[in-house]
Amino acid sequence: MLTKIQVRHCLDVMKEMFPHAQCELNHRNPFELVIAVLLSAQCTDVLVNKVTASLFEKYQTPEDYLAVSLEELQQDIRSIGLYRNKAKNIRKLCRVLLDEYDGEVPRTKDELMQLAGVGRKTANVVASVAFREPAIAVDTHVERVSKRLGICRWKDSVLEVEKTLMKKVPKDEWADTHHRMIFFGRYHCKARNPECPECPLLDLCREGQKRMKKLEKI
Repeated sequence: MLTKIQVRHCLDVMKEMFPHAQCELNHRNPFELVIAVLLSAQCTDVLVNKVTASLFEKYQTPEDYLAVSLEELQQDIRSIGLYRNKAKNIRKLCRVLLDEYDGEVPRTKDELMQLAGVGRKTANVVASVAFREPAIAVDTHVERVSKRLGICRWKDSVLEVEKTLMKKVPKDEWADTHHRMIFFGRYHCKARNPECPECPLLDLCREGQKRMKKLEKI
């Protein structure tokens, strides 16, 4: 596991590499962000943005999603994985927003997690991006980077990764760190072909050093 000083170095390097990292899901308000993040489960942001370009013109309020049949909504998001379940969750979510929150997206993570299709990661993203609340959303990129670098243990659950990051990263940096780690994982420390030879954190990364040794033997 990395020391506090080493973790600080990792954060500083990621900041230098991706100073403008931010949420890449296109949205104009908290409601659209919730829908976009819900759709992004097991799907790329690029594909979600293609779908929401037209989706958010057709559906702009919770009432709009409930005004059409489930089958029509499913067709509108058909190109996205798990579209049937996601369509059902969108309609359930919209009903709760209208019945319990006057059509507005709640601001707290606990309330957000009560919405259909909204888990801990989605709640953290919405709280952080839409309402600027301090939160670290652990997606596949954040988890992979944290474990490869040794910030967390390989056996740690997603929740344990989140709690470890919350301890090791200053609270006022949670939101920015979340985005920078995503960019680092998405564009540099990629799942299949990480750019270990050019990585400025290679000297701290045991996983990267193992990969480099294997490459040397080839």
